[in-house]
Amino acid sequence: MAIQATPDKLLGILRDTIVGTVRRDGPDLSARQFGVFLICYIEDAQHTVRGLAARLEVSKPAITRSLDRLEELGLARRGPDPRDRRSVLVQRTRKGNDLLADLRNLLTVASKARGGGTTRDDSTAVSMGA
Repeated sequence: MAIQATPDKLLGILRDTIVGTVRRDGPDLSARQFGVFLICYIEDAQHTVRGLAARLEVSKPAITRSLDRLEELGLARRGPDPRDRRSVLVQRTRKGNDLLADLRNLLTVASKARGGGTTRDDSTAVSMGA
């Protein structure tokens, strides 16, 4: 059953998903790091620091710091662009793919709880095991 995408339902799904990521045994990412991560994993394109900076409308050093953290956590890695040695490509990792699968699961649970006829108190959030 598809949910009606009202702002309150969407915010509830977002909140439940974020709370689920906090509760799970895994890395905490900033909003910028999540943005970089999601762009790299959802959009089927080759991503560069320059391209990510333009896409997110932030500086290249801000993207570099985000990628430093994602690399530190094993969620992304950087490699040379064979077409332009001055450029660096962001590459996906298995650990990053696993995180994306976890996020999809959290979103599915949260959206079912919000739109599948289940009424939930706003103080209740989705946990990883739900």
